[in-house]
Amino acid sequence: MTLKQQKIDVTDRVVGKLKNGELELYLENERIGKMTLPEGCMLELEHHFEGSGKSIYQNVTTTDQPEAKYTDCDQGGWC
Repeated sequence: MTLKQQKIDVTDRVVGKLKNGELELYLENERIGKMTLPEGCMLELEHHFEGSGKSIYQNVTTTDQPEAKYTDCDQGGWC
């Protein structure tokens, strides 16, 4: 039995994470490289996301008082 080197196309399995102006590349959980983004590059995001500086934010709707308890429940606990 002999071993030989072979190339496998993993392009569609590579993901990127933004960090300090660079795009870090991962295959599964292994960091495989990085891509430096040029200064002033344009970032196009979906309508409920926005970029600011080196961060990306998601606009979400949350409850105003997440710890508020039900007030219209009867003595048996039925609301």
